[in-house]
Amino acid sequence: MKFIVSSSVLLKNLQNINGVVATNPIVPILENFLFRIEDGTLTITASDLQTTMTTQIPVESSENGAIAIPAKLLLDTLRSLPEQPVTVNIDTETFGTEILTDNGRYKLSGENPIDFPKLPTVSKNMSVEIPSDVLLGAINNTVFATSTDDLRPAMTGVYLQLSPDNATFVATDGHRLIRYRRTDLGASASTSTIVPRKALQLLKASLPDNVPVTAEFSQANASFTFGGNGHPTTQLICRLIDERFPDYENAIPTNNPNVMTIGRTDLLNSLKRIMIYANRTTHQIRLSLKANSLTISAEDLDYSNEANEKLLCEYDGDSMEIGFNAKLMAEVLSNLSAKMISLELSAPNRAGLLIPADREENEDILMLVMPVMLNTYA
Repeated sequence: MKFIVSSSVLLKNLQNINGVVATNPIVPILENFLFRIEDGTLTITASDLQTTMTTQIPVESSENGAIAIPAKLLLDTLRSLPEQPVTVNIDTETFGTEILTDNGRYKLSGENPIDFPKLPTVSKNMSVEIPSDVLLGAINNTVFATSTDDLRPAMTGVYLQLSPDNATFVATDGHRLIRYRRTDLGASASTSTIVPRKALQLLKASLPDNVPVTAEFSQANASFTFGGNGHPTTQLICRLIDERFPDYENAIPTNNPNVMTIGRTDLLNSLKRIMIYANRTTHQIRLSLKANSLTISAEDLDYSNEANEKLLCEYDGDSMEIGFNAKLMAEVLSNLSAKMISLELSAPNRAGLLIPADREENEDILMLVMPVMLNTYA
C-alpha cells in the first residue's frame, strides 16, 4: 500500500488528535495512530478507550488498506521535516512502514490494524447543531473549574443541560461553580449529561472558527463532528460520565444585597500582586468593602510578609470583610472577557457571585466563589 501526502497537512491533522494518545496506555496498540485509506481518503484515528478522535484528509493513492503507526515516532519525524510531499510505503504483510522524502528515507515498524479498538457508535438519541464559537465560549468559561479529584467523578466533567429554550453548561470543583447559559441555543427535547474534561479540552484545542458542530448524544456516548470551510472533517467520540451531578441551583445564593462593581483587569492585577504575599498553602486574601472603596490585603505569618492595596469601585451595601482563595478567584477572573464585573455578596460566610456587567445578549454567566473563614487567616 502506498500514498502521497503533504508533510505539513499530515502533521497538522496528527497534532489535532494527538492529545488523545495516552502516555502509558492500558493497551500498547493505543500508542499508535490508526491509518485507513479508502478511495483516496486517509482517515486517521487516535484513542485511549474513553475518547476517540478521527480526522480525514485527501491523499494520492490507488489502493485501500490500513495500518497502525507509532504516534510519537511519526510526529517527531514530521516535525523535523520542511514542507514537501512525502511518500509512505506500507508492507501489508509485515506492517513495515517507509517514509520517503526528497532527500531522506525513514523506516519504522507498524502494527496490525486489527488490534486497534473499533470506533464507538453513538445511537443519536439527541442531536443539536452548535456554532463552533458558541461551543468554544462555553468550554472556555467552564472547563477550568472542573475537579481533578477522581473520587468525585461527576465533578470531573461539565454538566450539560439542553432544553428547547436554552443550553446550560455547569462546572464545579467544590470551591467554585460556573454556570454558563445560552438562550440562542436549544434542543428539540430536554436532556442532561456530563461531558468529560479531557474531551472538552481536546475540542478546545482543535475547533476551527466559524464552522457548525454537530453534537449527538446517546445514553453512554457523545459525538462532536465538525469541518468544512477548508478544514478537514474531524470527529470526537467520548464516553459520558454516568454519575449524578450535584444540585447546583440550591448552592447559588439568591438574596445578595451587597454589590461591588469594578474593572475586571484592575481587580485581577491587584489580586496577582497581593497573592504573592499570601500564605503559600491557603492563598488567602481579605477583601474589605466600604462605600466606593475596596482594600485587598494578605499576610503570611510564617515569613512575616504582608501587603495591601486600595482600589476605587462602586459599592452599594453594608461594610464587610470577606476572605477568598486568591488563586481560585484569579483563575475565574482570568477566564472572563468582560471589562466590568460585579461581585454580589450576602454575608462573609456565604458564597460570592461574580457576574460580568457587560456580556453578549444571548449569554448568561454566573461564577460562584466560596469564601474562606477569616478566623483562620494566616
